[in-house]
Amino acid sequence: MTTPSEIIARGRRVIALEAQALTRTEERVGASFAAAVERIANAKGRTILAGIGKSGLIGRKIAATLTSTGTPATFLHPTESVHGDLGIVGKDDVAILLSKSGETDELLPLLEQLKRLGVGVIAITGDLDSTLARAADVALDASVEEEACPHDLAPTTSTTVTLALGDALAVALLEKKGFRREDFARLHPGGSLGRRLLTRVSDVMLTTQLPIVPPTATMREAVVLLAERRGIVLVADAEDTLQGLLTTGDLTRLMEREQDVFPVRVDSVMVRTPKTATADELGSAVVYRMEHHGIMAMPVLTDAGRIVGVVHLHDLMRAGAG
Repeated sequence: MTTPSEIIARGRRVIALEAQALTRTEERVGASFAAAVERIANAKGRTILAGIGKSGLIGRKIAATLTSTGTPATFLHPTESVHGDLGIVGKDDVAILLSKSGETDELLPLLEQLKRLGVGVIAITGDLDSTLARAADVALDASVEEEACPHDLAPTTSTTVTLALGDALAVALLEKKGFRREDFARLHPGGSLGRRLLTRVSDVMLTTQLPIVPPTATMREAVVLLAERRGIVLVADAEDTLQGLLTTGDLTRLMEREQDVFPVRVDSVMVRTPKTATADELGSAVVYRMEHHGIMAMPVLTDAGRIVGVVHLHDLMRAGAG
């Protein structure tokens, strides 16, 4: 009977084997990888992924990753391709064919048709001497010393390596194309990820009835606004240029050292260099700053320092920016 310690040891062995294989793969990334990235980046059409079995499943994931990071891609089943689905392939496309052996019977007819159409072919294979690797325009080495399967049969380590190479291609292409967070958000508008990437300070900031007082105001006036306007008061000149701010924390500290706080002028208590935000900033970036500095609200300023709003951490979190 297998003991818990034996189960743990086997699990660790699998992870160790795959980690070692990834390290060796990383060391092999070189000119052929750069050539593959250039070929995909320069293609005017889509990137076509194809593979059989487990390689096919990995191909579907790579296609999804490429598409979501700015490189339109689709999966083409090799068997169906020779029964009509080849019609989705155009001469401006580039293909990535996946095969551990490089001799997959169902894949080689597709390879022949792609070459006939003049489509560039990138192979990700475990055998650089295979038919697939020799016929491809670029071949990436996905060889492994052994599968994590104890019988060295089930694709495990090899599929991990193939997936990692696919991710590496996607990220390298993302950076080469200058794909931005905003572009990623545009392709992921649904769900919490889209909200986090799309929400800007201007979407949630308060712009009316702002708690603004002049530097000559007293704490009596400020205390009322602190209670009414969610614990923040902005100190500004006649042109609404920010001079400083007060929070309930500042009031508490003042009360600890002064018996009568009401006559005290706000400009003797205010924080003169507060953390601020701009209207076009991503909400997620402002949430990070607020949490890092322990701030619940920030004034929103123009480049010239004029107050245009106040943004609260809770409002950003409710909008999904956190």
